[in-house]
Amino acid sequence: MTLTIERAKELLATTTNDPHLVVHATNVRGCMEAFARRFAQPPAEVAHWGAVGFLHDYDYQRFPAEHLAHTEKELLAEGVDAADVRAILSHGWMLVNDVKPETDLEKSLYTADELSGLVWAAALMRPTGISDLEPKSVVKKFKDRKFAAKCSREVILRGAELLGMDLADVVAVCIDGMKPYAAALLG
Repeated sequence: MTLTIERAKELLATTTNDPHLVVHATNVRGCMEAFARRFAQPPAEVAHWGAVGFLHDYDYQRFPAEHLAHTEKELLAEGVDAADVRAILSHGWMLVNDVKPETDLEKSLYTADELSGLVWAAALMRPTGISDLEPKSVVKKFKDRKFAAKCSREVILRGAELLGMDLADVVAVCIDGMKPYAAALLG
């Protein structure tokens, strides 16, 4: 069965209540919806990609030191499609596992996970937030390793390469995807 955002929210709520992690899930959802549109997916798939993005850190709050080690068994037991579980696992490639992103969905999730944090941090530094954030501003912040230091530049660049896109293009996709959720995230 195709993962829906309603089901993704239900599942994430069983493991995650940290507001920062829910903001991150929402930001990755937005990025994934934008990547799906970029790859000309039909509306149902755009929603599906968003749901996968929202659920991607399913086990992180409970097991930060063992991230993704508990995801596969639990999500499969909850009836999540094996391809969706694989996509979720692939965002840990070369970090916590060897599940290489192969599909556009997987490559997008791998890229969006780290990049969404960098984009959000840049947006939070501006009085106008993300509403008029330009990709060039984020690219400039990208070069400052002290800014949003926990966001892996190597993963972002590797993800962009996997997608066959340059850094400014993946940043633009994520900004566009995150904009619709900005007001809700800022309260």
